Amino acid sequence: MTVIRAAEARRTETPSAVMTTLVSPSQGDSDQAMWRVDAAAGSAGPLHTISCAQVWTFIAGGATVEIDGTRHELAAGDTLVVPADIPRQVTADPDSGFAAVCMGSGASRAGVVGGDTMPLPWAQ
Repeated sequence: MTVIRAAEARRTETPSAVMTTLVSPSQGDSDQAMWRVDAAAGSAGPLHTISCAQVWTFIAGGATVEIDGTRHELAAGDTLVVPADIPRQVTADPDSGFAAVCMGSGASRAGVVGGDTMPLPWAQ
């Protein structure tokens, strides 16, 4: 059994959000990864793909998530399952931003459409 204390959580900052790793292959010896995303009001991530399905549960604020050209409005309490290899973009609510807890494979890779891929640092 592995216990990961809050003080041991790993933080990764990008221009659009802060990801806090809760568990991953390198932090807890799990094949799955779980992380928290905190996004400032109005911030937007890039249009990108992820090689494995992900589950996002919004716990505060809201976001617009565009998946393969379709926009979805999400609020605290909503859960979104995002299929693998589908273009997606997450934009935080312009007033409140959002917080979400996300889960996916620790082997996930991200990339821009038609570009190279890279491991997700917060899922490693």
